[in-house]
Amino acid sequence: MHAYRSHTCGELRKADVGEEVRLSGWMHRARDHGGLLFIDLRDHYGLTQCVIEPDNSLFADLERLRAESVITVTGKVVARSSETVNPELPTGEVEIRIEAFELQSAADELPLPVFGELEYPEETRLRYRYLDLRRDRIHKNIVLRSKIITSIRRRMVEQDFTEYQTPILTASSPEGARDFLVPSRMHPGKFYALPQAPQQFKQLIMVAGFDRYFQIAPCFRDEDARADRSPGEFYQLDMEMSFVTQEDVFNAIEPVLRGVFDEFKGDRHVPEGAFARIPYAESMRKYGSDKPDLRNPIEMSDVSETFRGSGFKVFAGILEKDTKAEVWAIPAPTGGSRAFCDRMNSWAQKEGQPGLGYIFFRDGDGAGPVAKNIGPERTAALRDALGLKDGDAVFFAAGLPKDFREFAGRARNVIGAELGLCEKDVFKFCWIVDFPMYEFDEKLDRVDFSHNPFSMPQGGMDALENEDPLGILAYQYDIVCNGVELSSGAIRNHRPEIMYKAFEIAGYSHEDVDREFSGMINAFKFGAPPHGGIAPGIDRIVMLLAGEENLREVTMFPMNQQAEDLMMSAPSAVESHHLRELFLRLVPPPKADAPKAE
Repeated sequence: MHAYRSHTCGELRKADVGEEVRLSGWMHRARDHGGLLFIDLRDHYGLTQCVIEPDNSLFADLERLRAESVITVTGKVVARSSETVNPELPTGEVEIRIEAFELQSAADELPLPVFGELEYPEETRLRYRYLDLRRDRIHKNIVLRSKIITSIRRRMVEQDFTEYQTPILTASSPEGARDFLVPSRMHPGKFYALPQAPQQFKQLIMVAGFDRYFQIAPCFRDEDARADRSPGEFYQLDMEMSFVTQEDVFNAIEPVLRGVFDEFKGDRHVPEGAFARIPYAESMRKYGSDKPDLRNPIEMSDVSETFRGSGFKVFAGILEKDTKAEVWAIPAPTGGSRAFCDRMNSWAQKEGQPGLGYIFFRDGDGAGPVAKNIGPERTAALRDALGLKDGDAVFFAAGLPKDFREFAGRARNVIGAELGLCEKDVFKFCWIVDFPMYEFDEKLDRVDFSHNPFSMPQGGMDALENEDPLGILAYQYDIVCNGVELSSGAIRNHRPEIMYKAFEIAGYSHEDVDREFSGMINAFKFGAPPHGGIAPGIDRIVMLLAGEENLREVTMFPMNQQAEDLMMSAPSAVESHHLRELFLRLVPPPKADAPKAE
C-alpha cells in the first residue's frame, strides 16, 4: 500500500465497504460522541469521516491533536447505519474504522478556524491566507477559477486563436494608470515598466503577420483597490484579430463568453440571442451609466417639456436658465407610497444632493408637491407617457445631464433593488458601442481622448479634419455583464497619418507621438493590417460566476486595500547594497508639516 494514501478523501463509496484503505489529510473537525471519537479527514478532493473507539491504544494520541493537524490513517471501510448517513456528502454512506495512524505534522492553535464559514477581518484572512484558502467556499472558488481559465483556453483554440506570450519587462507608457517601475542594473538611471496590458505588443503581433492571437495575460497597474479591481496585478483574456470589423470581434468573443457562462452558470441562465448593442449616448441617458445592469428594467427618460413653463418653479427655473439643462424621470413601479418616496429623498440627501423630486399615484391621481404644482393635466400626461399606474411612483433629477446623470443612475439602481424589480439568477450581457473619441477636459481647458487613444475614429481622416472633435465617435466598445464592465476593446488606428492627426487634436505634436509611441508608429509605417481586439477580465468573470462581490474571494493571494501582501510582508525595505547595485538612493517623503517653498 502507498505510504500516504490508497484513496483520496473524496473517493470512497458504499462499493468500497470491507476494503482496507489509507487516507492522508487535515483533521477538519473532531467530535466525541458517547466515547467514540469521530474525525472528519479533509484533503483537496473532499472529506471522509473516520472513527476510533476509546479502547483503541491510539485513541488518546488522536484525541490530543488540534484541528488542522495532518495525519495518515489506515483502516477498514464500513457502511454507516441508515440514521447516520450524510446525503450531502459524496462519501456520506461510509466511514473508516481507524486501525493505525501516523502524525505527519501537528498544528498550533489556529488564528483562523477552517471549519465553518464565519467572517473574519481582512487583515487576519490575508496574513494567514494559506489557512483561509483551506476553507471550503474559497477553496472551491479557486478551483472554479482554474476550470474557467481552462475552458476559456479551449474555446479560444477551437476558434483558431493561438496563444503567444508577450514581455513582462517593457517600456513605461504615458497613457493609462501609473506604471510599476523596475530599475535596470545594466543601464543606470533607466527603468523598465511592468505592462499595464499587452496592448502595444499584441498590435505589433498583428503587424508581424500573425493572426487571431490570445493570451491569459498578467497585467500590472499601480492604482487603488476597489471591490471589482485588485491593486497591483490582475489577469485578462487578451485577444487581437487582423482584417476584422467591430462585428467580427463581437462574433468571435460572444461564443466564448456565452459558452463559459453556460458551462458554469449552475442554477442561473444566459438569455438566448446576440448580446444587446447599446450606443454610449443611449446607455448614459437610459441608465446613467456606461456599464448598465440590464437585470433592472427601469429606463430613464427626458421629461423636460413636462416642466418647461410649469408651476413647479424649481425645475422650470433650471430649464429657463440654461438651454442645455434637462429633467429626467426615473420610474419606480410599485414604489407609490409616501414612505418609500421619503426614503429615497433621504438617500439622495446622504448622497450630497438636495433631494429627489417625486410623484406617486393613487386613486387615479398624482400626489405630492410636484404633482400639485404642475397640475392634473401635466401629471396625467406624464403618467401615461411613462406607462405608470396607481401604486407606482416617479422620481426626477434636473440640471445639466453631465452633472447629474451618474447620480440618477445610482438612484435607478437603488430603486430597482429596494423594490425587488431586478431579475434574479440571470447573466445579462450587453455591448456598449459608439464611444466618443474625445472629451473636453475642463481642468486642462483642452480636448483630450475620452477612452482609448489608439482607436480608429469613425469616419477616419475625413472626420478628424472636418468634424467637431467632440462629435466624433470611435470604434470603441465595452462588454458588460450585470453591471460589471468585463472589458474595453477597439478597432485600432493602424494608419500613421490618421494617428498623427488624432493625437494632434488632443494636443500631441508629431514629435510627441514619435517619442512616446515609437515602437508602434514605426511599425505601422511598414504595412499594418486593419485589426482589433478586446481583453475581458478573468478575475471579474470568475467573480460573477462564483457569485462573489469582491475579487479577493476569487484570487489566490490578493493584496489588501493598501496594496500590501501581509503574508509575504511586501512591499518591504531592501538592503543598502541592493540600492547601490541599482545606483539608487532613497529620498524620504516630505513631512506633512514641512514649510512650503516660496
